[in-house]
Amino acid sequence: MRRNTNQLSKSSYDLIIIGGGIYGAATAWDAASRGLSVAILEKGDFGSATSSNSQKIIHGGLRYLQHADFKRTRESTRERTTMMRIAPHLIHPMPCLIPTYGRLMHVMMPIALKIFDIISYDRNQLNDPQKHIPSGKTINKKKCSELILGLPEEGLTGGCIWYDAQAYNTERLVLSFIGSAEKSGADVANYVEVVGFLKNGNQIQGVKARDLLNREDLEIQSKTVLNASGPWVDHLLNMADISCNHKTLLSKMLLLVVRHKYMQDYAFGIPLRKEYKDKDAVVNKGYRLLFIVPWRNYSLIGTTQESYHDNPDNFSVTENDVLKFIKEINEGYPNINLTRKDISFVYGGLIPIDEVSASGDVKVSKHYTLLDHSKDGIEGLVSIISVKYTTARDVAQKATDLIFNKLGKKTPGCTTMKNPVHGGDIDKFDVFLKNAIKNKPHELSDDIIRQLVYNYGSEYSGILNLLKENPNWRERISNKSHVIKAQIIYAVRKEMAQKLSDVILRRTELGNAEYPGKEALEICATIMSEELNWDEARVQMELKEVKDIYKL
Repeated sequence: MRRNTNQLSKSSYDLIIIGGGIYGAATAWDAASRGLSVAILEKGDFGSATSSNSQKIIHGGLRYLQHADFKRTRESTRERTTMMRIAPHLIHPMPCLIPTYGRLMHVMMPIALKIFDIISYDRNQLNDPQKHIPSGKTINKKKCSELILGLPEEGLTGGCIWYDAQAYNTERLVLSFIGSAEKSGADVANYVEVVGFLKNGNQIQGVKARDLLNREDLEIQSKTVLNASGPWVDHLLNMADISCNHKTLLSKMLLLVVRHKYMQDYAFGIPLRKEYKDKDAVVNKGYRLLFIVPWRNYSLIGTTQESYHDNPDNFSVTENDVLKFIKEINEGYPNINLTRKDISFVYGGLIPIDEVSASGDVKVSKHYTLLDHSKDGIEGLVSIISVKYTTARDVAQKATDLIFNKLGKKTPGCTTMKNPVHGGDIDKFDVFLKNAIKNKPHELSDDIIRQLVYNYGSEYSGILNLLKENPNWRERISNKSHVIKAQIIYAVRKEMAQKLSDVILRRTELGNAEYPGKEALEICATIMSEELNWDEARVQMELKEVKDIYKL
């Protein structure tokens, strides 16, 4: 991928997408693959804001059955399969376990699992047996207690096991969609902030933007604009002078990375003590689940939420937020005995919600929203509001259909449900991985090849090709990681990494779970400075910015 802001100013597009998270990235690929001229602009790095705050679960929608929302469950199971088809290196099946408390849940869960299996009847249509999803099942109280050590026993009646999927690296999933969009002809640029709109009367004709790296102002022409800016959606609408009835409510969501795997094979849920009422649920279990997910050598624990009313630019996670969440976790699951020292990293973000109850409970938005602002008197502007990785591709398809309609063009068929993303050209994942390890350069370990395949998929050979230029790039950045120097070179040359944080947090897995260490940061900064001609002042600024991320 090449960052060419001059090209943006010289071109006129069918569609400009504001926001390089998962929804903007997915729509950019869909629209470009169907023949539209597309530019996608992100004011930070791709996937660096809301999309970075993910528990890595690609949900099949079992939980929607408590609302009798069979349509949404079906959409989720279908898109879970689609994600495993188009990104086989990044999305893998994962067993999940939740205990059941009370007679009602004990009776209802076997029924729910059976309905879930029926709704996802075609879930194993993929040729790759590694992607097959087994049927759900219930287990007795004794077995559940053996699997989840220290589980609160009062009212426990058993448990249920089902399968969802997990994203190995959500940051690289976003980047794979961006790479696919670029391969399909889209112009992509990070660190370009939209600061206004080009308008002729009530017709949007493009955007005014600011290149935050080169400090240059840009005017970019476009027939339509998609506002996929996440928590900034209302900010963009205000910028366009739109007065509409829609108001995006936001919740502050927190996710902890812990230096321990509490269960090797299962993600599992623990009921929190605080009573929770979902007035829309047909079956109300009466509590909210804390979910603990094994991920690499860590566990992800989430989530906690509270309403947020400030400017999204002012969002931050405080030490008090973390301590408060740890207390909530320990109260719900005393056996975990979580301490602040156990926390290796903290993710936080803002997500859309439907409402806040009188007790302060937030109700996360269950459905996506596509807003055609012609209804508000502005032509050529559409906003997309949603929350899930699982259905991002499907929502992007619907957004692209709407854009074609607004352009007055015949809508071609969508192909993103079957064509692999950048790096996803893999027939059978286990066979591909086995062959990659078998045919590896002798100087690279199996673990290095494994992380390359999981992160880059069929494109991993691009890393190996760099070793022909400089064999020293095969060296690991750190003893704590299997990331090698060639990945930093690749990130700069091929993946538009502009800042040290891009490499540490999103292009590689060096630092998205734990501080990688001072030496690792300095090695990466040195490599980037040579590639991007940074002076010493720039190197020190980049090092400080990344170190500050890990201060919490």
